[in-house]
Amino acid sequence: MDHAPGRVQNEWPVQDEEFLTIDGSLGEGGGQVLRSALALSMWLSRPFRITNIRANRRQPGLRPQHLAAVRAAADIAGGEVRGATPGSLELVFRPAASRPGDYYFDIGTAGSATLVLQTVLPALIVAPAPSMLRIAGGTHNPMAPSFDYLQQVFLSVLDRMGPAVTARLLRPGYYPAGGGEIEVHVQPVPRLRPVWLQERGDIIARSAIARVAHLPVSIAQRELKVVRDLLEWGEDEQEVVRDDAAAGAGNVLSLMVRCRHVTEMFTAFGERGVRAEAVARQAVNECIQYLRAGVPVGPNLADQLLLPMAMAGSGVFRTGRPTSHATTNMAVIEAFTGVRFDCSETSPGCWHLAVASR
Repeated sequence: MDHAPGRVQNEWPVQDEEFLTIDGSLGEGGGQVLRSALALSMWLSRPFRITNIRANRRQPGLRPQHLAAVRAAADIAGGEVRGATPGSLELVFRPAASRPGDYYFDIGTAGSATLVLQTVLPALIVAPAPSMLRIAGGTHNPMAPSFDYLQQVFLSVLDRMGPAVTARLLRPGYYPAGGGEIEVHVQPVPRLRPVWLQERGDIIARSAIARVAHLPVSIAQRELKVVRDLLEWGEDEQEVVRDDAAAGAGNVLSLMVRCRHVTEMFTAFGERGVRAEAVARQAVNECIQYLRAGVPVGPNLADQLLLPMAMAGSGVFRTGRPTSHATTNMAVIEAFTGVRFDCSETSPGCWHLAVASR
């Protein structure tokens, strides 16, 4: 299905009373403020203005990966945009109705394909018809959910809320080369079901996957040895994947813990000058902290579940202390929707987070 793209322009009349104003320096003040605002605006068909975009970052304003999310949102929502230029500190977005269909978006850099997807997915999972998206860019990036995390962790919970979203890795793309591509099929529902994640249940499966692209396989083997030594996972729970189709070099270690009620994943990325053993210990330490905490929802999943929970109008989960990323996301969601989150520590290190009202 072909759609006319959204209109990105420099000047058109703005009536201030129409627009919800969001301060982009709110809380942790990163690109997630913009992405959440775009997602909420598309879902609610509510225009907004965002100021001080990433004002506290070393390179403030819109970067190519943020502009890719803006363009994708404008195309799907038939939106009008002002201020979508590199370095811009202010943006105005006026959506029309979101339009399901087939879309292709190319970030043009190693910017995260999964973050662009998470910007437009909320509107599409409650759209009146299915959609298919192909997004080119980075698939395994530091500071963003990896494709594996998206597929195995986030989408498995979203599936319980009603929509059927399947994702396929067409080509891996590592930072800084990028060049990856994902394909996502969305079967929507009229309304999301609430999710309740208060217990994780028994562990039913574990796996450690070390990916290498255009690097010695010995790097992955050294990482997996650390996993065996520190977590005592067996060799049958470990796998080396050679991503020879990737455009550039890369390395990522993913530790997955599949429990009866939830799956979590802990990821560390190889860096030039950082030993494979240090990369592995980072992922292992995060995994150990999660297992000791006894909560079902890790910090990254806690952040990502907030918007779907608000859309469902109900839901609850237990997690660790909310990150600044999560508290910022809550503030943006509350500003758009009137939803209120109840977030309280019920025991040392264990927090109860629920949609309190709407």
